[in-house]
Amino acid sequence: MVVVGVPLFFLELAVGQSIRQGSIGVWRHISPKLVGIGYSSCVVCSFVALYYNVIIGWSIFYLFKSFQSPLPWENCPKEGNTTVRECAASSPTSYFWFRKALDITDSIDETGEFNLIITGCLVLAWTIVCLAMFKGIKSSGKVMYFSSLFPYVVLLCFLIRGLTLDGAAEGLKYMFSPKLEIWGDIQVWRQAFTQVFFALGLGFGSIIAYSSYNQRNNNCHRDAITVSTINFLTSILASLVVFSVLGFRAKTFTKTCISQNLKLLSEAISSSVTPPPLLINISEAESISVEMYKRWYDVQGNQLNLTGYNISNCSLEDAMNKGVEGTGLAFIAFTEAMTLFPASPFWSALFFLMLLNLGLSTMFGTMEGILTPLSDTFSSLRNHKLIFTGDTEL
Repeated sequence: MVVVGVPLFFLELAVGQSIRQGSIGVWRHISPKLVGIGYSSCVVCSFVALYYNVIIGWSIFYLFKSFQSPLPWENCPKEGNTTVRECAASSPTSYFWFRKALDITDSIDETGEFNLIITGCLVLAWTIVCLAMFKGIKSSGKVMYFSSLFPYVVLLCFLIRGLTLDGAAEGLKYMFSPKLEIWGDIQVWRQAFTQVFFALGLGFGSIIAYSSYNQRNNNCHRDAITVSTINFLTSILASLVVFSVLGFRAKTFTKTCISQNLKLLSEAISSSVTPPPLLINISEAESISVEMYKRWYDVQGNQLNLTGYNISNCSLEDAMNKGVEGTGLAFIAFTEAMTLFPASPFWSALFFLMLLNLGLSTMFGTMEGILTPLSDTFSSLRNHKLIFTGDTEL
């Protein structure tokens, strides 16, 4: 953020505000030979817009499905009197994501069928974006007040709820525990730089487009530091929410693992001719804590495995290490955790409404990175543009 984020963000604000053009006009002003960079940024924004609007379509689909109790991804569907084998082998949330939402095929050689529902959600997503931007920056700016501020309200609600969950402390401890051994991995730094570019919208042309509407005497240096700081604090806030919920999810799974292990151990010992002496009361499996089980496993669990007992360590850290990223975090891990919440449909609807607003705010900036440079370059696409010179509006 310090080395790359703030300097580049300030640079894009400054050139857009000074030259008063979109990315195409800015690069043409710097050098006519570099105008291709401006067109390339429009192409990149086009691909990003296509990708993000698909995510918005998925969010709309899940938002509609959230108004059900129980949630449709809370339990595995049944075929007759038996549970669907594929769902039982994975999880209800994974099954719903891959088979109901995406409706993917088993291999790339199979084309599959037309997904009418998701297509309808995608059309609705594009309709919302077009309605919000049909008057240009005047209409999109007003909509962004809500789409940008509403997620903060939801994040604070989730943070308060997440901190009250059993396992939140373990999740936050995992978040703030540094792993110095991976600091030498170049992929860690590559992902960090990628995150900064995406979080601040660097290189897409949207910052240049928005700053071209600023007054010439606007303090863009202050804006760069302010926005970057708010962005950093927002990332911390979102991370607190994510890791508190993932800590709850991991601890719930760990407790289930412990209960199942001790039940299997009890059955194995009851059928054994010479049962081993146990250092733990397996008849009270539900009351045994994660820490107590870990201490017992370190002392006796490994020894029992050597004598033929198949007992897993049910490690909370291992459950946390099974992290997910990208769409899997939002549509699998987080949805799975919310099924464990009381009043889960309410929290699910709130989460996907927040995700919808986050996607829309990103789409507005991305689309502005396309429309502004093209309308500045091609007069036939131009409607109007307000230019401020001192106190005079032209």
